[in-house]
Amino acid sequence: MSDTSKENERAPAESRTFRLEGVTCAGCVRSIESALDGVPGVAEARVNLADRTLVVAGSASDDECIAAVEAAGYGAERVRTSERERREQQHAEEQRHYRSLLLRCFLALGLGVPLMAWGLLGGEMMVNTPGQQMAWGVVGLLTLGVLVYCGGHFFTGAWRAFLHHNANMDTLVALGTGAAWLFSMAVVIAPQMLPEMSRHVYFEASAMIIGLINLGQALELRARGRTSAAVEKLLELQDPTARVVHDGEERDLPLEEVQVGDLIRVRPGEKIPVDGTVEEGRSLVDESMLTGEPVPVNKGEGDFLSAGTLNKNGTLLFRAEKVGADTRLAQIIEMVKNAQSSRVPIARLADRISAIFVPTVMIIAVLAALAWYNFGPEPRAAHVLVVLTAVLIIACPCALGLATPMSVMVGVGKGAEYGVLIRNGKALQQASKLHTLVVDKTGTLTEGEPRLTEIEADDSFDGTEEELLELLASLEQGSEHPLAAAVMAAARERELEFLRTEDFEAITAHGVAGRVDGRAVLLGNRKLMQRENIDTGSWDKRVKQLGEEGRTAMYAAVDGRMAGIIAVSDPLREDAKAAVARLQQLGVRIEMLTGDNEGTARAVARQLGIDRVHAELQPEDKEKIIGELQDSGEQVGMAGDGINDAPALARADVGFAIGAGTDVAIETADVTLMRSSLHGVADAIALSRATLRNIKQNLFGAFIYNTLGIPIAAGVLYPFTGALLSPVIAGAAMAMSSVTVVTNANRLRFFQPEGSNAEVATSNSVKSGEA
Repeated sequence: MSDTSKENERAPAESRTFRLEGVTCAGCVRSIESALDGVPGVAEARVNLADRTLVVAGSASDDECIAAVEAAGYGAERVRTSERERREQQHAEEQRHYRSLLLRCFLALGLGVPLMAWGLLGGEMMVNTPGQQMAWGVVGLLTLGVLVYCGGHFFTGAWRAFLHHNANMDTLVALGTGAAWLFSMAVVIAPQMLPEMSRHVYFEASAMIIGLINLGQALELRARGRTSAAVEKLLELQDPTARVVHDGEERDLPLEEVQVGDLIRVRPGEKIPVDGTVEEGRSLVDESMLTGEPVPVNKGEGDFLSAGTLNKNGTLLFRAEKVGADTRLAQIIEMVKNAQSSRVPIARLADRISAIFVPTVMIIAVLAALAWYNFGPEPRAAHVLVVLTAVLIIACPCALGLATPMSVMVGVGKGAEYGVLIRNGKALQQASKLHTLVVDKTGTLTEGEPRLTEIEADDSFDGTEEELLELLASLEQGSEHPLAAAVMAAARERELEFLRTEDFEAITAHGVAGRVDGRAVLLGNRKLMQRENIDTGSWDKRVKQLGEEGRTAMYAAVDGRMAGIIAVSDPLREDAKAAVARLQQLGVRIEMLTGDNEGTARAVARQLGIDRVHAELQPEDKEKIIGELQDSGEQVGMAGDGINDAPALARADVGFAIGAGTDVAIETADVTLMRSSLHGVADAIALSRATLRNIKQNLFGAFIYNTLGIPIAAGVLYPFTGALLSPVIAGAAMAMSSVTVVTNANRLRFFQPEGSNAEVATSNSVKSGEA
């Protein structure tokens, strides 16, 4: 993919969400998306069959989008409430719909089961006498009531589709059950018009099919509700109110009324309501629900707080900086929601098949019926009806339409629980195929903050190591170099005094010099010592040794004599080695890219077990190397901090932005890792592979179900068994196929990546969310 097309994919036009009515199968999805593709101004339209929602990106008006959906035979309504309110409304509607489906199921089965039992126990199912006509006529009217009340939505959906020249699952159900009822009523009204052997009624088939499909939809609806559990947990992190301090008075305000700049107090055990910066107080804050990190973080004046995190033990007073949809939590919820409605490339096969599936099934059903009518044994009319009904019913493509979106919803939601934010379905699929992961060193494999690791004084220095550090830290007060910050931080940690410095000079490519408390102090490399004619003696060997260990060593001189050395390094992240080992066990080759010097880079690589190292690179060099790997046929992932690595992240097949979910990371990467750990990359790859396996299982099951089911329903086994597939069995099989797909997708809810602290983080996340 070109950089331009990938950028367009990451920055879609403004999107809106619509709630859909009448959507039942993959054919409906195709019809709606095709209708919207023809609307000027629609950049992208995605239907989520699992969630019954439509996301439209582009400049087209709401009315134009709704009109296009209605023209395709479905209903649409713009979602204008907050995500929390939408979920609550959706949950209430689903509960009502669930109860309605169960009622319809029980009423239909209440008629169908006794009729079926009557036939199985030897009761007469033929119409040959006026008495039988009367009895079965009453049954026919009761069955009609079942079709109208319990199955009316199938017939109205089929009629809408017909008016708009479409065909969907409703079409197949309506044709199948309607044909069985019409044939049976024809037998009741005019039995003499049919051969004696064909005067069989199939009212029980119509009632049982309606009842079983309603039952299947109820079970599917109940299981489907569990797939969005991750988003529900994120929404629960949002407190509905915030304690705002104004003119010394504190009062609880609805979250919608909190404004940027408000002063907010958070007491122990309360959730942070919006993003902001601490102005007063200190406390431990549990951020596991957002970052996946199980250890609470110490927060004090000047530290940033994220909405949804949990204040543990102290009282904090902070200034609101981002509210409403601008908070990090709101952005995460929006990203997860959009990703759940996105398509994975593997779904294109199902899309292509579903586009022609229902019409093809109808043609197959007619051809099978004609074959039985012309070449089948007696009673031909009865056989024709059984075959026609069974083929229409068993072929409903519900499972096919749910196969991928259900797995994507659960997979993306599961990733959010572990602090792995997946931007879209394509990234979810691509992550499973990665051969190579290129990793930035600073801030990804290392902490990103240099620290003083050694200070060693020369025997000739007239003081202790701490006194030497005091002199050097005082000198570094005038430097802006990152290594200077490490030296001063070490002095502050040891509570050393910063002495008066004069005549400070930064000597380019050499070091720094000045007078500290009246003493001439030098700190720099060997070139600086040579320039000032200072004998470094045996320290050269020690400096070389430290360099081989990945540390940057500097010579120190006081009053014209060698005083010792200090060494600074960017320490490895605590879990970097274990994370690299996990990735290698997953079959992913690791390459390090860094702007640091060759010696330090190779020292770090040796410690981590990384074989290939590219050092002293500019940001554009990283992008070039990724391009070269891609040209050689590699699927390449890039893990970086999302700021200076933006070009490389954009070029990679999958970009992983590591570290605290910065705005730049969220905008740039395909996958944002809220934890500052490479374990998140391993978790994402493992989750991607598990999700793709789940999708393939669902697609295989759906394809095999229809591939085998249609021929059996058409009667290919009749020569061997002497029996046809009952339409009732076909209805039960069709209903349960969707339930099977949804249940299999829900297995992903129990996914736990091996070898990470995800299980601990998730446990803490749940506990925090419940607090």
